[in-house]
Amino acid sequence: MVQVRVNEGLLEGERVDNHYGGSFYSFKGIPYAQPPLGDLRFKAPQPPLPWEGIRSAKEFGSICYQKDFESQTKTTGSEDCLFLNVYTPELKPQNPLPVMFFIHGGGFYSGSGNDDMYGPEFLVRQGVILVTINYRLEVLGFLCLDTEEVPGNAGMKDQVAALQWVNKNISNFGGDPNNITIFGESAGGASVGYHLVSPLTKGLFQRAICQSGITTCWWAKVFEPRLRALALARQLGYNAEKDGEDLYEFFKSQPVEKLAGVKVPLSYSEQHRASFELYFGIVSEKQFGNNKYFFHGNIFDYLKNGIHEGVQVITGYTADDGVLLHVFDKDGKMLEQANELDTFFTPRHIALNCSLKEQIEAGHKIKQFYMCNEDIDTDCERLSRFQTTEMFLYGIIKWMKICSQRNKTYLYKFTCKSERNAAVRLMGLEAVTQGKEVACHMDDLFYIFNSKVLDAKVDMDSKTFQMIDNVTKLWTNFAKYGDPTPDNSLGVKWNPYTLDKEEYLDIGNDLQTGSAPDRDEFLFWESIFKEFTPEYVDKVH
Repeated sequence: MVQVRVNEGLLEGERVDNHYGGSFYSFKGIPYAQPPLGDLRFKAPQPPLPWEGIRSAKEFGSICYQKDFESQTKTTGSEDCLFLNVYTPELKPQNPLPVMFFIHGGGFYSGSGNDDMYGPEFLVRQGVILVTINYRLEVLGFLCLDTEEVPGNAGMKDQVAALQWVNKNISNFGGDPNNITIFGESAGGASVGYHLVSPLTKGLFQRAICQSGITTCWWAKVFEPRLRALALARQLGYNAEKDGEDLYEFFKSQPVEKLAGVKVPLSYSEQHRASFELYFGIVSEKQFGNNKYFFHGNIFDYLKNGIHEGVQVITGYTADDGVLLHVFDKDGKMLEQANELDTFFTPRHIALNCSLKEQIEAGHKIKQFYMCNEDIDTDCERLSRFQTTEMFLYGIIKWMKICSQRNKTYLYKFTCKSERNAAVRLMGLEAVTQGKEVACHMDDLFYIFNSKVLDAKVDMDSKTFQMIDNVTKLWTNFAKYGDPTPDNSLGVKWNPYTLDKEEYLDIGNDLQTGSAPDRDEFLFWESIFKEFTPEYVDKVH
């Protein structure tokens, strides 16, 4: 019997044998806030309620209500979803253990902290505690009416509440509340980036890792959130003539089935472009009296003033992050649009701020750079390269150039290739890559977590396991010491990124240091923004 007392009561978990060495203690489905039901729908999370007796923590709690990512038709989960999971190698260690707090990705509309993707076995063997969480998604988590009742960012405030719970309770699991590293991938990486500047999270963590997502990626913040809420209300039958104050009551009364998998385009381009669109996510909240906002204003102003003082950061991207974008090309229009429309290549910031003539001109220059006057056939490699840079690489390196001036920051490019690179197979994108090995968006996760979706044990004597060991040591060394390579055990020294040297680590089948990754591409994008939106580039430097 394995029991731990937390602020709300007594939990009973279990001891689990780890196939990769030793054992660990598992506590699943722990409520970190009250169920956000009824009048609490769309509201900031409320503190969890105590329980009587012993609460079983042997099963995962419900995940957030969402459309199934694979089918896009079935729904799964529940509105009562604010649960976290704690995995610890020791309950009473000699010295408190470092804590790694993971925020899942999924475009703010899908995913959970469960072990189908985020199993703890690889990380806990390195002597850290892993915490994974659920948070509200899509409309339930990110509806913004620009009102005091629904200012937005409820899902981000869920993450804050989970982090606060960990600060209060993790010592009971053997953890050190003064040594917490938050990390996340994709939308989780962007979330971590916002926690680095939010007034609600200052002092709640000491280190951060942002994987394939950061605040300066264009998709990390939603464009015109209130207009999207109004458009959704009209879709659901709201009478626009009614007093706007009824809008909150209208959304509160909607059955949950109508609030998942919704599409709310605001422009012809959003309606018809064959690519990723984020309809609900992080917003700049309006300020209401003493209400505590998660984020308000312009991200560049925050970054110029500095992220949370003293926090160390790792960030980076996978070599082929952009291959993922083809999963949104359900009817095969992407190649057709890329071949026929220069504006398919127009960066989002330019599309939102420039004339149509300038959009066409910018798109044409980018298309020339990647396609060299050739049509794209079934080989999507160059198109995927464009998408990697537009969605991830440019924003991540731009963020590094700002934040490395004040905080210790490390940059990586992930290039590992083995049977663990399963994203292409899981998303049915084999036709896109045509048998070429790639390091796709999400592939890094399979080297950090023992994901049940892969349904395969790794031979501990294999080269694949050596890569898993490398990646998890880099991440856990950083969590322990603030330095991913504190000694020579990995055979490389990963130095912090600086503006003059631009050092980074290539995390591949072998670890290699280098400088200025994808420099020519980054400088080309800088030149495009300098020509069409010079104030955008000025904010960077």
